[in-house]
Amino acid sequence: MMNKLYRSARNRRLTGLIGGISENLGLSTTLLRIIFFISIFATGGTSLLIYFIAALVVPKESNYVDPYVYDSNVRGYK
Repeated sequence: MMNKLYRSARNRRLTGLIGGISENLGLSTTLLRIIFFISIFATGGTSLLIYFIAALVVPKESNYVDPYVYDSNVRGYK
């Protein structure tokens, strides 16, 4: 069974797309970012356009709770 692709909320630099791909495939995020950076020049910027289109289409990870964001609904806060 295949995992659904999400934009990562915890492993993100710009939109979280490469972080989500790396989590889904189990590959190094740094390696994928280097490959993507090289592909921008190799494709004449086409991969950058595809990246932003994919960032609009791929949903954001919804079950992640940021430990640095205050939420009064979470138990333990007063």
